[in-house]
Amino acid sequence: MSSYYRKPAKKKSVLKEFKVLIVSLTIFWVIEILDFFVFKGSLDRYGIQPHNPVGLRGILFAPFLHGGFGHLIANTIPFITLGWLTMIQETSDFYIVSVLSALVGGIGVWLFGTPGSVHIGASILIYGFLGFLLLRGYFQKNAPSIILSIFVTIAYGGLIWGVFPANTGVSWQGHLFGFIGGALAAKLIAQEKKFRG
Repeated sequence: MSSYYRKPAKKKSVLKEFKVLIVSLTIFWVIEILDFFVFKGSLDRYGIQPHNPVGLRGILFAPFLHGGFGHLIANTIPFITLGWLTMIQETSDFYIVSVLSALVGGIGVWLFGTPGSVHIGASILIYGFLGFLLLRGYFQKNAPSIILSIFVTIAYGGLIWGVFPANTGVSWQGHLFGFIGGALAAKLIAQEKKFRG
């Protein structure tokens, strides 16, 4: 009698999530290595430039650009951790939150950022993940989501101070509007799940 072994669906899902995060980080690191060694930092000009029509292109490029390896290293662990927690229920949540955070965050920065400044970094996504995770329990109102929101509040709640203007050279606008984008994603995803039943 023939037989076969089927891998548990959860393991496949975890592997897929791992690949998504690794591919994303690889893109960040390859771009920063090229920017440092080949382009001598000139790629940063493709970030979001507030009030400048040309600067709108930064909405697409800014999350992939960083102001040096220190900046990228500081974003790496939060991106992995919060990114994985974002997709812990459904991998598609990661993509939805990322797109909304980049769009809402980028437009917010372009509208309210300081003219002449350039805003770059994956923190716009990281704060989007944070906003999504903190509010998904409120919007979805189920035990797993509420527990996850409480855990993220305890583990990463301190990041919320990053949405306020404090440190020079830190894009608090990117943090704030990325967070708003993530919160909006939490609401939209909750509504979609409710509609599906």
